[in-house]
Amino acid sequence: MVHQVQTDQAPAPAGAYSQALVVGGMIYTAGMGPADPATGELVGDDIDTQTTQVLRNLDAVLRAGGSSLDRVVKVTVHLADLADFAGFDRAYRRLMSEPYPVRTTVGSALAGILVEIDCVATVDAVPHVG
Repeated sequence: MVHQVQTDQAPAPAGAYSQALVVGGMIYTAGMGPADPATGELVGDDIDTQTTQVLRNLDAVLRAGGSSLDRVVKVTVHLADLADFAGFDRAYRRLMSEPYPVRTTVGSALAGILVEIDCVATVDAVPHVG
């Protein structure tokens, strides 16, 4: 059974996709950018601020689906400029806990943002979500 996760505490999807899906005890998120959930406006113009906002957005979606950042097992990171890796990693370490999830980081052509992240995390029970 697939359960869709939707929360107004994270940016609304900009296309035909879900914020996250819960399937078989796992939650799979869409890629999140550094937008303010209330306004949709970009937050920050540096990698630290944008990474922090992206992880806050992911945490909101994970919590709506019965999980949280500390339950993440896999992360995929897209950086507009791989030269931002050290700054990204510093911000990431502040919000993620050990043991850190496995992670793939790639350089990507991103539309006006510096970082986009998606993740996979465990859930204890299927939440009652839309």
